[in-house]
Amino acid sequence: MDLIPLLHAFTPTSTSVSMLLIFVAYLGIAGSILPGRSVPGVSLSDGTRLHYRCNGLLLLVLFVILLGIGGWIDLVSPTAIADRGLELLSTTLIFSVIVTFLLYVAGCRSRHQSSSLKPHITRNLIHDWWFGIQLNPQFMGIDLKFYFVRAGMMAWLLINLSVLVKCIQETNLSQSMILYQLFCALYILDYFLHEEYMTSTWDIIAERLGFMLVFGDLVWIPFTFSIQGWWLLKNEVELTTAAVIANCLVFLLGYMVFRGANKQKHVFKKNPKALIWGRPPKVIGGKLLASGYWGIARHSNYLGDLLVALSFSLPCGISSPVPYFYPIYLFILLIWRERRDEVRCAEKYKEIWAEYRKLVPWRIFPYIY
Repeated sequence: MDLIPLLHAFTPTSTSVSMLLIFVAYLGIAGSILPGRSVPGVSLSDGTRLHYRCNGLLLLVLFVILLGIGGWIDLVSPTAIADRGLELLSTTLIFSVIVTFLLYVAGCRSRHQSSSLKPHITRNLIHDWWFGIQLNPQFMGIDLKFYFVRAGMMAWLLINLSVLVKCIQETNLSQSMILYQLFCALYILDYFLHEEYMTSTWDIIAERLGFMLVFGDLVWIPFTFSIQGWWLLKNEVELTTAAVIANCLVFLLGYMVFRGANKQKHVFKKNPKALIWGRPPKVIGGKLLASGYWGIARHSNYLGDLLVALSFSLPCGISSPVPYFYPIYLFILLIWRERRDEVRCAEKYKEIWAEYRKLVPWRIFPYIY
C-alpha cells in the first residue's frame, strides 16, 4: 500500500479546518439564539439543577436547509464531506485534543464548589485528561457536554447525507443504501425530537467531560457510525425481500425497546408515580424503577441500542466484517459500561441495588445475560 496518498488524505487543510469551525460556530451561536424549550436536568448532589435549551431539531433542520440552498446556488458542494472525509477526521481529532487540553487547564484552575463545576483532580495527568475534571463545564453560557453530543449526532447525519448525494451522483444508489440511510435518519431525528431525554442519561449526570467523551462525541460517533455508508458507496449488495423485511423488523424492535426504556426512565425521574404500561410503577426502595422494560432487564436500553446498531449494518449483507464494526464495538462498549454501572449503582444504592438484582436478574439480554 502506498502510504503517501493515504497520509496526504489524512492531512488537515485550510478547507477542512474552515468547515469544522463554521460547523461548531453555527451550533454555538444558533443554539444560543434559536428558540427552544428549557428543560431542567436532574438534581445534582448539591441540590442544584442545570437547564438545557432543547432546540436541536430546529438547529438540524435549519442547517440542512442552509446547506441545501448553498448547494443549489453552487456556494458549497453537497459532497464536500464525502470528498474530504479523512482530512475532516484528522482535523476533528486534533480539535478534540486541543479542546480537552483547554478543559484540563481550566478545570485545574477552577475554584468553583458547585457540583457541576467543582474540579475533581487525582493528580494523575492521563486519568484527569481522559475522564475529565469538571462535570458540566461551560463556555460563554453553553453547556459543553450537551453541546458536544449534539454536534456528534448532527455531524453523523451530515456525513450520511453527503455520502448519499455522492452515491446518487455516481448513479449507484442501491436498496441497501436507502435502508441504511433511512434507519440512521429516523434514529437521529428521533434523538433530536426527544433531546430532553438526554438530560437524564448517565453521560450527562455522572461522567465528567474529558477526552473520552469529547472524542466519543466529535470523532467516534460521526466517523465510525457512518462506516456502513462509506462501505456501501464502494460495494454493491443485493438483498432479498425476506432480508429487507427482517432488517426492518430488527430496526423497529430495537427502536421500540431503546426509545421505550429511555422514555420510561426519564418520565420516572420527573414523576415517580407516572403509570408504566398503564399500571402504577413498581419501585425498589423508593428510588429504582422495576416496571416496564426495567423490570425485564437492568439495562434494557442497551439491548435496544444493540438491535438498532445491528439494523444499520444488516443492509450491507455478510460478505465483509467491516460494516459490522459499529455493532461489534457497541457490544463491547456496553458490556464494559454495564459492568461500570453495576459497580457504581452497588456503591450508591447498596442494599436497594441488591434487592433490585434479585428481582431483575438479567443484565441486558433476558434469559441469556
